[in-house]
Amino acid sequence: MNTVDSARMLSLMSSADYLAAPTLEEADLVVLNTCSIREKADQKIYSDLGTLRRWKLRRPGRLVGVGGCLAQQDGEELRKRAPHVDIVFGTHNIANLPEMVRRAERRLPTLALGMDEEMTHWDVIPHLPAGAVSAMVAIMQGCDNFCAYCVVPLVRGREVSRPAGDILSEVRALAGRGVMEVVLLGQNVNSYGKKEGEIPFPELLRRISAIERIRRIRFITSHPRDLDDHTIRLFEEMEILCPHVHLPLQSGSDRLLEAMGRGYTRGEYLAKIDALRQVRPGIAFSSDFIVGFPGETEDDFLETLSVMREVRFDSSFSFRFSSRPGTRAAEMKEKVDPQEAAERLRRLQEIQAVHTRERLTTQVGREVAVLVEGASARDPAVRCGRTACNKTVNFIPGNGEGAIRSVLVTGAGTHSLIGEERSSDA
Repeated sequence: MNTVDSARMLSLMSSADYLAAPTLEEADLVVLNTCSIREKADQKIYSDLGTLRRWKLRRPGRLVGVGGCLAQQDGEELRKRAPHVDIVFGTHNIANLPEMVRRAERRLPTLALGMDEEMTHWDVIPHLPAGAVSAMVAIMQGCDNFCAYCVVPLVRGREVSRPAGDILSEVRALAGRGVMEVVLLGQNVNSYGKKEGEIPFPELLRRISAIERIRRIRFITSHPRDLDDHTIRLFEEMEILCPHVHLPLQSGSDRLLEAMGRGYTRGEYLAKIDALRQVRPGIAFSSDFIVGFPGETEDDFLETLSVMREVRFDSSFSFRFSSRPGTRAAEMKEKVDPQEAAERLRRLQEIQAVHTRERLTTQVGREVAVLVEGASARDPAVRCGRTACNKTVNFIPGNGEGAIRSVLVTGAGTHSLIGEERSSDA
């Protein structure tokens, strides 16, 4: 979601006669689009702001703006801690960025934290790099779940779904620019349209699948409680729907899931994994885990590890619990010792590394369709792209044409695959 918001900011500033600077030293304006999902993100931003204070002193007239979730969360406090910041704007104020910059140019500090119920920033077309074949499309924003640990409803607001007609228009425009894959974004895509009376999420997927030149559809994030049978069946009915689901578990302990306010049990989660595997054999799964949630015991943690061993996720994002201001978990008394939480996280990530390597190794010797996204970061002569199951593949190009290439997987690394393009006349 932050990536799309940053792309909107780039579009807005380009239309206001600002161009992306090649380096920090050449820039006149720096905008930090911030996250506050974990305390570490907060710390990094304030560290960066210290660097930007010195950057700003080196040349009069330079401007610093801070937007996004941390700006929404800290507001005026951010300005007190970093008085050299010229613009502070929240998650619903992106559309006004050019106006705020013009004010800052006149030395008029700006603080904009209102929650815009009309979501005017949705009208801003995100910047799309030339030649891009994949694009993210926001279909909703905010969340109504209020999980005990999560700050999202406080900084992004309550759940709001974007009109289906606007989404479809954006996807058609992207297809006209050569985009072949769209990634639909929302804090909980499975609840899309329910409050507003829009078409249900499965119907939105069907309508997008009918748009010419769109070859792949992905979505993030699904809430396990709201992933329904209708959506699950689409993985059998629609080949265009990529066989990869990001389904955050957070904990394998029913006791902790209840304390977190997740709204499902371990058994219900596993039943949905099984249902997806039945309709789409070979489907890939990724997940999120929180280690050291208040009150977590060793037995609770072992329940999480047992789910990991049963599902064998292709990948996961895992973190130590981070107390967030304003959340219920911040007030919980049974804190887990930080060193114990760190040790549990290490154990979990070791298991995930084994499972990731195992999943990658099963692809060796197979021929896979790769959506080519550009050159490899390490070698410009090597191409890089992703399979439908969301595996990154670095491959030696052949004489193929088009954005989707057939690649023979010849090896597996720690997090990606290695391959060679199959000759088009083979």
